[in-house]
Amino acid sequence: MREFTEQEQVRREKAEKLRELGLDPFGQRFERDGYAQAIKDKYENVGHDEFENMTDTATVAGRIMFIRRMGKASFFTIKDKTGNIQVYISINDVGEEAYNLFKTADVGDIVGVHGKIMKTQTGEVTIKCLEYTHLVKALKPLPEKFHGLTDVEERYRRRYVDLIMNDDSRNVAFTRPKIIRCIQNFMDNQGFTEVETPILATLLTGASARPFITHHNTQNMDMYLRIALELPLKRLLVGGMEAVYEIGRVFRNEGMDPKHNPEFTLMEAYLAYSDLEGMMDLTERMFTTIAKDVMHKMKYNWCGYEIDLTGPWKRISMTDSIKEKTGIDFKASDMTLEKALKLAEEHDIPVEEHEKALGHIINLFFEKYVEETLIQPTFLYGHPVEISPLTKRNPEDPRFVDRFELFIGGKEFANAYTELNDPIDQLERFEDQIKERELGNDEANDIDMDFVEALEYGMPPAGGIGYGIDRLVMLFTEQETIREVILFPTMKENKK
Repeated sequence: MREFTEQEQVRREKAEKLRELGLDPFGQRFERDGYAQAIKDKYENVGHDEFENMTDTATVAGRIMFIRRMGKASFFTIKDKTGNIQVYISINDVGEEAYNLFKTADVGDIVGVHGKIMKTQTGEVTIKCLEYTHLVKALKPLPEKFHGLTDVEERYRRRYVDLIMNDDSRNVAFTRPKIIRCIQNFMDNQGFTEVETPILATLLTGASARPFITHHNTQNMDMYLRIALELPLKRLLVGGMEAVYEIGRVFRNEGMDPKHNPEFTLMEAYLAYSDLEGMMDLTERMFTTIAKDVMHKMKYNWCGYEIDLTGPWKRISMTDSIKEKTGIDFKASDMTLEKALKLAEEHDIPVEEHEKALGHIINLFFEKYVEETLIQPTFLYGHPVEISPLTKRNPEDPRFVDRFELFIGGKEFANAYTELNDPIDQLERFEDQIKERELGNDEANDIDMDFVEALEYGMPPAGGIGYGIDRLVMLFTEQETIREVILFPTMKENKK
């Protein structure tokens, strides 16, 4: 049996009284012709006295956020998706029946208002109510006005209340789709085609990550929720689509922290006849397009840093970046695995059994000494082949691949390749992944023989890239935790 607070009980009694008056407490369709912010913008510069000769009206709807009752006249504020607007209501304008109905309203109720546009003596654009319509009785009170939801966990669990009370959360919620739409327009204008690929997969491929496993009852087999978008999109290059991208959810069965959520939004794009340089140019232009067209600025305060997206962005190899910080040259001709292992020991870098390869040790040095120092936008390229199973080898030094990661504020924002299109090399890389799994790497890829066969038909030389959309939105909205940019982030079970 549910128990209600005194205030909740009173609201339920008011809902019953509305029914007795022949009114539906939870409303019907309501036609409106205006929104709060547009009305305020339109009349902001109109002088108070000019309204005397104006007959402009508006019909709006929204949630009551504030009420100031003054006997036979009152002020209240309603909030729609664009913001707040003040309403003046008087018994002389709406009549006794409608005014008495208004007097039963609570903060949180949803109402409709038709009235004349006016401006108060203090200069606030206001609607003088001529018709008042009850729409929805809120059975629960909103949080206290000045504090809202103070428990951060509760903000994420009850995002609907957070959106009502927290304008910053609303701004992020509306800005995110604008950023994604900008990306789509940008990619479409570059000649890419947006596609959709399967979420359910029978193989673990496309990234290094632990999967979520589900079960297909009809086929009686386990399946993975996809951890990446890569291999289906590259199959489309084989099929001749040449320039494709997808924005979609992927799922990785990993921990949660301010920068990671188990399900997140990824964009991957593949362009035939391009390469690493092409992906760098595409990325820099896409970020600056978002900055100019959506956010209208090039500098952002993010995670304690001022980030300047003005190009050109820095480009540096992984080995050169390590050499800058430590003086160690992992590209030296006399660098061996034994020497690298000794250097790791001297620098207190633990090496797991499956990481006992020169490329893995290079990456461990990068993660310890370099990654968090890459604050301004930086393209880091030249990754070891051991950590890049789907990337084309560098023709001048086959120990490394043509790959880059974009780092901003010490965090990875994109991962790009000159795509591996050699089916023989690809199969060998897959086989190496299986060996790593046997040594304890539970994030190693499966062998996708269908993809190998697709490459045997011939995939054009190509550039490919993946972007973490959530982290990108975090940067542009200057949010430090991923939970602020995902409307419904994954949460621990609430056992209250």
